[in-house]
Amino acid sequence: MIVLVGASASGKTEVAKLLAQKYGIKKIITTTTRKKRQGEVDGKDYFFISPDLFKKMIKEDLFVEYTIYNGNYYGSRKDQIEDDKCVVVDPKGLNAYKKIKNKNIFAIVLLASEKTRYERMISRGDKIEDAKERIFKDKQEFSMSKLTNADGIVNTENHTIEEVCDIVYKLYLEFKRSSASLSIVK
Repeated sequence: MIVLVGASASGKTEVAKLLAQKYGIKKIITTTTRKKRQGEVDGKDYFFISPDLFKKMIKEDLFVEYTIYNGNYYGSRKDQIEDDKCVVVDPKGLNAYKKIKNKNIFAIVLLASEKTRYERMISRGDKIEDAKERIFKDKQEFSMSKLTNADGIVNTENHTIEEVCDIVYKLYLEFKRSSASLSIVK
């Protein structure tokens, strides 16, 4: 499984989309308590559930990780973990995934400078105030000291998004091969 982590506008979501299109690496479906937006499909974009059900699932230990963002719960369920799937998480989620035993979890950090990420946010239509706030918050949340469990780092500024996708996939295949050969040695 591929775990993508990176600050806002580092390229995570676009890489995840390309991994699905080019290599069949489907994004896991996460669960949320936020309201469904127009055009979103339950069970395809997210599993949309009530806050009460989400809290019940937390008590039943059904999530690998979860967080609260903008007043809504978001989490990835344990039953979604499979080889050749992908998930986008924050550093807390990265650490939770890397604690999972008996699963091939490959975690990659996508980096880009604050200037580049700010320009990307503005070009995709984010409000200036929102972009500045995300940059500020990301300084703390995505410090390298919180990303030590990653298996690799790719600077997205030096490559097109297609190249980043190809690099991530190649590294993932190498990781799977090395994991398979290690399990044979046991």
